[in-house]
Amino acid sequence: MMEKGLPTQETLLQRLHAWRVEHISDKMFLLILAFVVGLLAAVAAFMLHWIINQIVSLLTSSFEKSSANWLYLVYPVIGIYFTSLFVRYIVKDNISHGITRILYAISSNKSRLKSHNCWSSIVASAITIGFGGSVGAEAPIVLTGSAIGSNLGRIFHLDRKTLMTLVACGAAGAVAGIFKAPIAGVVFVLEVLMIDMTMTALLPILVSCVTATCFTYIFSGNASLFSFHLDDDWSVERIPACILLGICCGFVSLYFIRMMSACEDVFRRYNDHPHVKLAIGGVVLSLLIFIFPSLYGEGYISINLLLNGQTEADWNQVLNNSLWAGSNQYLLLYIALVIAMKVIATSATNGGGGCGGTFAPSLFVGCLTGFLFSRLWNIHQIGNYIPEKNFSLLGMAGLMSGVMHAPLTGIFLIAELTGGYSLFMPLMIVSVCAYLTIIIFEPHSIYGARLAKQGKLLTHHTDHAVLTLMNLDSVIERDYLSVTPDMKLGQIVHKISRSHSTVLPVLDPAGTLLGEIDIMKIRSVVFRIELYHHFTASQLMTEPKALLNDTVPMADVMQTFDRTGANWLPVLDAEKHLKGYISRQRVFTMYRKMVADMSED
Repeated sequence: MMEKGLPTQETLLQRLHAWRVEHISDKMFLLILAFVVGLLAAVAAFMLHWIINQIVSLLTSSFEKSSANWLYLVYPVIGIYFTSLFVRYIVKDNISHGITRILYAISSNKSRLKSHNCWSSIVASAITIGFGGSVGAEAPIVLTGSAIGSNLGRIFHLDRKTLMTLVACGAAGAVAGIFKAPIAGVVFVLEVLMIDMTMTALLPILVSCVTATCFTYIFSGNASLFSFHLDDDWSVERIPACILLGICCGFVSLYFIRMMSACEDVFRRYNDHPHVKLAIGGVVLSLLIFIFPSLYGEGYISINLLLNGQTEADWNQVLNNSLWAGSNQYLLLYIALVIAMKVIATSATNGGGGCGGTFAPSLFVGCLTGFLFSRLWNIHQIGNYIPEKNFSLLGMAGLMSGVMHAPLTGIFLIAELTGGYSLFMPLMIVSVCAYLTIIIFEPHSIYGARLAKQGKLLTHHTDHAVLTLMNLDSVIERDYLSVTPDMKLGQIVHKISRSHSTVLPVLDPAGTLLGEIDIMKIRSVVFRIELYHHFTASQLMTEPKALLNDTVPMADVMQTFDRTGANWLPVLDAEKHLKGYISRQRVFTMYRKMVADMSED
């Protein structure tokens, strides 16, 4: 029991909040929180990559480079199994699809992320990737950064708009910290999370990105995640090759998204049987990694080999540790198969119970796509020589642009990540061509597609964004008066005198809606006392102009009001029981207020 007079944690927070309100302005406090979020995001990124590197070094340092290693059949299954145990018995919540969860929190949950997201994704993804899971660490770190921002904002009782800014600060800081790319962090928030850059939000996001980048330099030195040295400057003669590479990246992105969705559908069938999912995912992943060791973990070793290789001997190192070692004539076939298998390996990792993102896989596939394209171009002498290492770099930007629908993020991330600013023009060409190709077939990114199907994806379109942010449950009027089918007119009039709406629902004993009485339609009898015992509710009720279920998107609600001209619409739950009514006036009033709030800079 706490000693008498000793302040509780809640009391201390209340005192701190009161002191902050009195001494620090809201704008300044937001900048302070942005700094803290950026620092913690950098710490999270450094810790996760350090843990992954330690596990990988411990498990694979003794592997033979010139032959296959049978432990590739064991490690991934162990990693997925340990991760699934951790999630099931310690976290007890779904932590997969990190960036999709952020998008959902922004659009449907008032930017609130659970407190365990500040650490759970780091532990789970470290185990998964360290043991060979073919996924990326970036999405878990982005989720961690956003969760830190969200929970800091909730501690200080900040409003929804400020919480959204702090979530964006966490995501931007995480990207900036992982890659030492502050501009890419800002652009990522704009393109992927689709948060508009008002002046109020831009400055704290910049603070978070710069803070995260600076502390990452302090923690890990000047070395970049990928090393790249430009040996061959870009020239105008390579424009056709860049355009074709962009188109190729667009189609590979299409394959990436469609195959990922198909694999997720397969694993979704076994949601009630986690051991079956583990068996399928573990077996598929282990076999793929044994045959193609380049699929082990994030794949950054292979990326660096292709970005720095200049001769056949350099490129052939990609075949090390595999059954293909020494079979250098099959290098291009190996790379083509790895491109095709990477998305399956990623899906098997997450579907089997692992934890990781698609950020790194898209970079990996992009690098291999760029290399394969340039080698085939040069072998068949299609045009002027194009340097393989440069086009490997351009492929990374192209795949990111296609898979994430984020051409600016692809351009700035790759330029900052590798110092390849001299390739800015080809980066733009490849990224734009990839994006223009993919949007013909897929209107949403790999992150947004799941939410778009549910009508819960936030976009830059103000009308759509406001309707997405509006919560149907919050506008339902539950304080309604109902009548039974056999209720006499006299009793109905008494109900009318106490009702706040112009309709009375007629319900059976189970709460099922049978019809409704529109007060305006019974004016001719409501004042005739002699008829009070001649009419019942079942005789006076009419069919509602429309019925809404409690999962319908707000955009559909607004369209229904416009189509029917109704002032009140009933909302039913899954069992067709009446939950309440929605008022046209209340919905449009809230809509106008939110539009006004979003328009403020």
